[in-house]
Amino acid sequence: MGQQPLQTRQRSRQLAQRQRGRPAWPPWPPSHRPQGSRLAWLLGERIPTVRQLNFRIAAVGLVLAVALVGVGARLVYLQHHQGPLLQKRAEAQQRAQLRPFIPRRSIVDRHSLARQQAELLAVDRPAYTLWAHPRLFGKRTPQEIATALAPLLRRPVEQLTQQLSATHAVRLERWLSPEVATQIQALYLDGLELVSERQRVYPQKEMAAEVVGYVDLDHRGQAGLEYSQQVLLERTVQHLTLPRDGYGQLLAAEVPEGLLQSHETVLQLTLDMRLQRAARAALKTQLERFQALRGTVIVLQPHTGEILALVSEPTYDPNRYFEYDPALFRNWAVTDLYEPGSTFKPINIAIGLDAGAFTANERVYDAGQIWIGRWPIQNHDYRQRGAHGWLSVTEVLRLSSNVGMVHLMQKLDPRQYYHALLRLGLNERSGVDLPFEPPSRLKPLRQFVTVPVERATVAFGQGLALTPLQLATLHCIIANGGLKVRPHVVRGLVEKDTDTLVWGSPQPQPVRVLSEQATLAVRIQMRDAVDFGTGQSAKIEGYEIGGKTGTAQKAGPRGGYLPGKRITSFVAYFPALRPQYVILAVIDEPKGEDAFGSTTAAPVVRSVIQEIITLEGIRPNSP
Repeated sequence: MGQQPLQTRQRSRQLAQRQRGRPAWPPWPPSHRPQGSRLAWLLGERIPTVRQLNFRIAAVGLVLAVALVGVGARLVYLQHHQGPLLQKRAEAQQRAQLRPFIPRRSIVDRHSLARQQAELLAVDRPAYTLWAHPRLFGKRTPQEIATALAPLLRRPVEQLTQQLSATHAVRLERWLSPEVATQIQALYLDGLELVSERQRVYPQKEMAAEVVGYVDLDHRGQAGLEYSQQVLLERTVQHLTLPRDGYGQLLAAEVPEGLLQSHETVLQLTLDMRLQRAARAALKTQLERFQALRGTVIVLQPHTGEILALVSEPTYDPNRYFEYDPALFRNWAVTDLYEPGSTFKPINIAIGLDAGAFTANERVYDAGQIWIGRWPIQNHDYRQRGAHGWLSVTEVLRLSSNVGMVHLMQKLDPRQYYHALLRLGLNERSGVDLPFEPPSRLKPLRQFVTVPVERATVAFGQGLALTPLQLATLHCIIANGGLKVRPHVVRGLVEKDTDTLVWGSPQPQPVRVLSEQATLAVRIQMRDAVDFGTGQSAKIEGYEIGGKTGTAQKAGPRGGYLPGKRITSFVAYFPALRPQYVILAVIDEPKGEDAFGSTTAAPVVRSVIQEIITLEGIRPNSP
């Protein structure tokens, strides 16, 4: 028997090795092994052993475990570390933040909004600022853009071309109306930018500037009610968050009810613009006639303290406040002190009557001139008439006798007199809701009590200082029967469509400071002063008017009095015995020999009363 073939011996050897658990390698030499044979073995082209299977399972399990740990770690990182950030990103994509245009509250006068009778004094409206960026003009030249803009901006092409030739951003125009802004957008010019703003507009211009005031470029009030009522006028801007769909469009079904239609509230004043116009027209006429420095007219409702008109001249246009002297922004009827003169005499008589120092039938002797210590005091007509002789209290007021007033007030205990003045409001502010009011001034108690001339000058309205508004407020005490009220010009916040008062200006309860009997006696005396005395220039036939003139020396800034300078005034109650109106007119530094309260201020008050009669349809008491 011969030897077995080579191939048979090799198969037997491979079979024996496989049975012993060893891998059977190919029979060919290592240099002739085909590529990838080991990989094929690993992939199972040949049947693996149990050990090999366990190894494979462990490797796959390890890979899966590592992957699972990685995924878990990533989830923990996203959930805990990046969760808030990703949530904000999602909300930003799914919801839209809206900042609606919230204008500053409008200001209106006292009349009905629902009936469209109220006059608009201040309002916010959308406006635009036009910026030009010359570097972004593209192929267009500055002259081409200027030619397109000139008709809309109403400016010369040459001027615009010069501005547009700059290399930096240029503000071409401010406070453009929405209509003009739309026309500019329709030009589709590169390099132009319209920035949305809000503009405060005053439709009445200078007619109520001293009351309303103005706002600056930052929309902050700088004078008048715009300053003192900043908190009421500047509404809170609330951000609204609304959902939107995948295309970025707002979901109409999710828009809160009332977003576009809300109950708008406005600031309503006590002003009556009809009286405001009449008072300003009459005041300007007298200021021009007497070439006066300035003047003011105040109309008050004596029972409530409501300011129905408050006019100061000269004034300014709050729409273009930057063109005026800043001194005009101060409402001097509220901020400037002066010595009232004879218009303070009714206040003193009421104090004396209320204290029982004298009666309405009291008589005093008027010699025309007296000496208090080394100081002479005389009547305004002493050189023409000399002594008036014996006068009743009514005649003292009717003739505006300084000497008679000194004698009357000397009957009152000095300390009692001083404390009565304090009780009425001297040395205090009136509390008006307009800004920058100073307290009135009265000499210290010790000086008032120990120096007789101090009391004597106060008796006829000099030696003390107050504002025109404070004087008008004191006269409200006499007009309403002895109650001290606070003057105010703000009525409250009112719903525009329904006239519903949402918030009313809080006012203190009136305080009685004088008796009804004393104030009634003074009202009767003031009626006689108009019918028969110095106030006859304010008389209107068929109507009872109470009034008092005043012509006072003007105090200097460093003490003493300015030679040749005077302040004239007239205060009136209408109707005389049951007043519904207190009217005060003050003229500062009128010129002329006939410049007195009866000639300068009384005609202004008369014109205002005539307007009241016409507007209210008041019938005369007698034909």
